[in-house]
Amino acid sequence: MAGHSKWANIQHRKGRQDEKRSASFSKIAKEITVSAKMGGGDAAFNPRLRLAVDKAKGVNMPKDKIDNAIKKGTGELEGVDYVEIRYEGYGIGGAAVIVDCLTDNKTRTVADVRHAFNKYGGNLGTDGCVAFQFKHCGQLLFAPGTDEGALMDAAIEAGADDVLTNDDGSVEVITAPNDYMAVKDALTAAGFQVEFGGVTMKAENETQLGGDEALRMQKLIDALEGLDDVQEVYTSVVLDD
Repeated sequence: MAGHSKWANIQHRKGRQDEKRSASFSKIAKEITVSAKMGGGDAAFNPRLRLAVDKAKGVNMPKDKIDNAIKKGTGELEGVDYVEIRYEGYGIGGAAVIVDCLTDNKTRTVADVRHAFNKYGGNLGTDGCVAFQFKHCGQLLFAPGTDEGALMDAAIEAGADDVLTNDDGSVEVITAPNDYMAVKDALTAAGFQVEFGGVTMKAENETQLGGDEALRMQKLIDALEGLDDVQEVYTSVVLDD
């Protein structure tokens, strides 16, 4: 069994991220471009690109913007050369934080990330200081009330690594990163509704925060996610309602 507020927390973060992504497609376009550059422009043979395109479609990103981002990655259109950087640090209450970035200016990016940590009560750490507390995996979340037995059978058959039932009744299916899309497709075809999913850095142990600490931590997360060069923010924190 896992944390009691898992469902509420993931739904809350998903809602906030969707609001931000709907306002700007630039971050997803960056991910599409880098994915296409690294693995080719055919999503059928590039799991990372397929995941990025799936995310783009989820926020109604226009097809021409998706296509142009792919072409920039494959060299058919001129584009910016982005570099992937990961920063690690600590938030309120010592909560572990990982910040994944795509940037064309490392100096600007590290300055912006450090400023956000310092301004909102966190600390930027050294490489590897918190990464060991997370597992790189695919994560699919299903609403409370989902038939756990049937989902478990279908997930195992589809090649999932694990199935977790949370205290609130929601169910998580964990996969290897490259198996995420295949497992998602199989479970969707079997009639299960995926409420939230993605390839993520899943915290092995959670840090519970409430009251003022929760509000301060949310401000830090918002500040980091609001930076142009930041693609994803992962944290061990669970915020109380």
